[in-house]
Amino acid sequence: MTSIMSMENKGLVSVIIPNYNHGKYLKQRIESVLNQTYPHIELIILDDCSSDDSMSVIERYRHHSKISHIVRNEVNVGSPFKQWAKGIELAKGEFVWIAESDDWCEPTMLNYLVDGMQQDDRCTISYCQSYCVIGNQIKWQSSHPQLMEIVESGRFIREYLCPNPAIFNASMAIWRRVKFNDISLDFLNYRFSGDWVFWTELAKTGNVCINGRLLNYFRKHESDVSTHAYASGLNFAEGLSILNRMYETQLISQKDYNRAYKKNFKEFWPIKGMIDPAIRTHIMRLFENPLTSKVIFYKIWLSAIWASWKKKQG
Repeated sequence: MTSIMSMENKGLVSVIIPNYNHGKYLKQRIESVLNQTYPHIELIILDDCSSDDSMSVIERYRHHSKISHIVRNEVNVGSPFKQWAKGIELAKGEFVWIAESDDWCEPTMLNYLVDGMQQDDRCTISYCQSYCVIGNQIKWQSSHPQLMEIVESGRFIREYLCPNPAIFNASMAIWRRVKFNDISLDFLNYRFSGDWVFWTELAKTGNVCINGRLLNYFRKHESDVSTHAYASGLNFAEGLSILNRMYETQLISQKDYNRAYKKNFKEFWPIKGMIDPAIRTHIMRLFENPLTSKVIFYKIWLSAIWASWKKKQG
């Protein structure tokens, strides 16, 4: 990928919509992109060999002036992160926005995020807050105490990517395309948590602008990727592996690591019986890794057993 930015593409946002079987959500997604008050965009739509009516929805927009590419895979690649990489290779903009195909947003979102990015030349990522929506209900929402704040790289990784990523939905964020040349592509090796690795790698290259406005709508439903990952325990298996990696590369301290470890264990313990035995065994091995002393592990383990017993006693 070339790092040369033409004046024509300065300020351009390349919007990538990676889709798989989200036909019933696509119109709202695409319209929320095309209706942005920020005018300087190109739209790249990728379809991973959907079996629903996705392509018929996408084809309605083929001749729209802001659409630069529509690409349909002949064979399903089964990885949203590989689709991200494909879209990034096609992108020409100064900034990239990966707009998940089942989400939508406020029309002013890009205005705020681009403005945030332009406040500091060292900014790599700019993101807003998000609602989590199931059907017509807002289940929860993220927050930030300031309307806008520039956070230094190291602090962002320690405080906002540990124990869990504050950018929990790719649709919340834009980032500087040229920085893709500087990051590891290890995120492609993950099935669920590749975005966490991706944001960590990007954050290592510069500062982050956090916007406190709620501008994004993250849709949760039975067929989304995260629903299956939480049911299978994949979120714990990959998440613990990422935390280990963050500690080993000195991105987080022992204190940060122990805090994250404790939080994950407390979330895992009550649901461990619902997780596939093979994955459960793998997760337990990750919890017993040498990064955390056996004393800490068994203290938390006994604490979890005691809390579970007390809950059963009513």
